[in-house]
Amino acid sequence: MQIIEHVEIGMLILIHLQNMHQSSLELNKGIVLTGCKGDRGRKAYTTILDQNLIEPLLEKPRAQFQNVNGNEILGTPESPAKMQALHSSSALGVNIFQYWQKRGLLDEIAAACGFCKKGIKFTTEIVFEEKYPIRSKFIVPPNIDVVFRNNQRSQYKGFAVECKFSEAYSPSEHDGLKGKYLEEAELWNDLPAVKELAAEINPIDKRYQYLHAAQLIKHILGLKEVHGKSGFKLMYLWYDVVGKAGAIHRQEIEDFSNIVKEDDVRFHSMSYQELIVLLARDYRDEHGEYIQYITDRYL
Repeated sequence: MQIIEHVEIGMLILIHLQNMHQSSLELNKGIVLTGCKGDRGRKAYTTILDQNLIEPLLEKPRAQFQNVNGNEILGTPESPAKMQALHSSSALGVNIFQYWQKRGLLDEIAAACGFCKKGIKFTTEIVFEEKYPIRSKFIVPPNIDVVFRNNQRSQYKGFAVECKFSEAYSPSEHDGLKGKYLEEAELWNDLPAVKELAAEINPIDKRYQYLHAAQLIKHILGLKEVHGKSGFKLMYLWYDVVGKAGAIHRQEIEDFSNIVKEDDVRFHSMSYQELIVLLARDYRDEHGEYIQYITDRYL
């Protein structure tokens, strides 16, 4: 019954989010949508990638997404790219972060995300889908959705963001952490609490229903390998939903946060709704068109 309930909730949430964004784009911008296989499937994809974005992809982010495994930005009329989906997590991430990158306002968005105080000038660039190898033996390094690269004056060389939209509520179950990570004893020397959690969710994660803990643990390991445990901050940026699923997700985030903080990992979370409300409060006068777009579409 629990699995069936999870599938039903996941599908209902996905359909709700698709409907919400379909209304926003079709009514406000006159955009015609297509299915996942062109004429087939639910009409939840834009026919052109840039129609799903507030501004076209910049050259550097475009190159970064092209290096990602999978059909993220390159599609055809018969098979749209993943980022053309109304429920695309990467499209949401681009719509939130690229705006500030393009205008050189990196510290403003970093502060809004809770990484630093306002007015502190640390960040030099934002990178999408940056790879953080854990060990050379692990062929596929974890990709982190958004990374703020900082200058030498900052204690934290990277502010990392794992972004979740509708996929957090997907009907499919999350994989646990594979045993090969636990075999590397040195990875866990200063992460005893995280290691205990990793062992619990190996090979199947039965602790969390919506939070993909194994993915976050791999991010922590990769960031620690590159920057050291005290050299990064990791944020979980997620889309909140009403009802039971949202409540469970919030509880799981809190549980995970308490565990990793036992090992002094700099981790925090924020919902997209909280971030958008904060941006609207502080920047509506100066960036009205941007605020109008993200509030109309995502709130």
